[in-house]
Amino acid sequence: MESTIVSINLFGAVALLLFGLSEVKNGMQRAFGARLKAGLAAGTRGGLRSFTAGLIATIALQSSTATALMIASFVERELVAPRMAQIVLLGANVGTAATAWIVSLGIGWLSPLLILAGVSLARGSSNARKGGGAALVGVGLMLLSLHLIGASTQPVRASAALSAFLAMLENAWPVALVFAAMLAVLASSSLAVVVLILSISAGGTISSGLIVVLVLGANLGGAVPPVLATLRAPVSARRVTIGNLIVRATGCLVALPLAGYSGHLLDLLPLSHAKLPVDAHLMFNLVLACIAWPLSRPLSLLTARLLPEPASVPDGPKFLDAEKLSTPVAALAGASREVMRVGDLIERMLEQASEALQQKDPAKLSEIGALEGRVDRLQHQIKVYVSRLGHRDMGEKDRRRAMDIIEYAINLEHIGDIIEKGLRAELAKKITFGLTFSQDGHEELTRLFAITLDNLRMAQAVFATRDPALARRLVEVKEDVRRLERQSAERHFQRLRDGRADSIETSSLHLDMLRDLKRINAHIASVAHPILDDSGLLIESRIRQAG
Repeated sequence: MESTIVSINLFGAVALLLFGLSEVKNGMQRAFGARLKAGLAAGTRGGLRSFTAGLIATIALQSSTATALMIASFVERELVAPRMAQIVLLGANVGTAATAWIVSLGIGWLSPLLILAGVSLARGSSNARKGGGAALVGVGLMLLSLHLIGASTQPVRASAALSAFLAMLENAWPVALVFAAMLAVLASSSLAVVVLILSISAGGTISSGLIVVLVLGANLGGAVPPVLATLRAPVSARRVTIGNLIVRATGCLVALPLAGYSGHLLDLLPLSHAKLPVDAHLMFNLVLACIAWPLSRPLSLLTARLLPEPASVPDGPKFLDAEKLSTPVAALAGASREVMRVGDLIERMLEQASEALQQKDPAKLSEIGALEGRVDRLQHQIKVYVSRLGHRDMGEKDRRRAMDIIEYAINLEHIGDIIEKGLRAELAKKITFGLTFSQDGHEELTRLFAITLDNLRMAQAVFATRDPALARRLVEVKEDVRRLERQSAERHFQRLRDGRADSIETSSLHLDMLRDLKRINAHIASVAHPILDDSGLLIESRIRQAG
């Protein structure tokens, strides 16, 4: 029974440490997320600035994984050179080690004060105050967790089971390395594992050599979560995290046979044995940074060889066959199929935006820019292709069809611009600053996204079949969307009048997204106009004539 209580206390204290880390990260991102990202992107124009940017960002976010993911996304968008990204991660590794060294200084007495100050600050109205308050609470919880970990491991240090386990690890350093690495992967934090090693080694039951090996394992495991998080990212982003893993793995493999000598050397230095894990952690990362920094360029070349660019999938036109230009009917059929592909790309862009709204995941927005670029290229190529048709050999019906294709392609391109420059930017702002729509507002936007996707699929069917009944239904739904947008805006203003804080905070975002979705639906419905006009179901103006 006693062992169960000890285990619960230990795991609960570690969970509190991880929760504190996440609070610091989320709070700092909410308070200074945009400025941190901008500073990280701007601070990578030289080696020293890159190293310092990674160091500062990691100390602020308390997470080298968060820094790695941010810098990988910058490399993906070609905002940061791959070589500079590797140096940033060297600074991030040192930042994590510095954080472990700072929290081990015995300042646990500050914990209640920081939590009190953080809770008071979080009651503010601005995002910066709320985020800063959450970060202070997170630091306070981290310090409190260190005290709890020390208290919970007190009985463990004297247990025969732990002594037997440590004795086994003393004789199997590779096993100890893998064991610590697995703990770091499971916790997604090398800092948490180093703190745990710090607490267990406080009783002096672990040799200096084994401490060094366990710290090496924590470093190795800490490089794995960013790799796992970027498995589905573009190759350029994966190269950054793989390069960091290669650096740490190489450093660990080289240092492992020397762990005993390193432990003796640390014992000879005027350092406290009680803080040996954090000292070893910091020294390892400083030495590794000094060695790997000059090798950052060869490392970038190595990762480029290990992860070559995939065979380019042709994103150009598939159905614009120049040989068919002499046969207008066949050429127009190919152009129609090509513009339907553009519609499919727009549907993917809308789905990505909708998923980002639901899941609050910025990764869902990363593909939108590339898709919008493909939409621009394809619609331009469609217009050029159709314009090359010999209009003298075309009948009136074919000429009308050619104009319908061009107009649909232009409208789809406009929709892509609205998604990329409007919805994407608005959703990125919402996620970056941790903003939250009211429940009613979120449901209204979700419903409008779903209707917009359905309307786009209906527009594809209208363009392909030219069915007048379906075209009429599409225009009627457009009016329904206009009514929904107006009602949603009215309900939103009512929530503002009621003083709803969540509605006040996200007012401009909510209204901008409503406006953009209405504009998208207007462009979608335009595909029905030529069909209704041919059927005599469309009037030239909706303005009531006087008299």
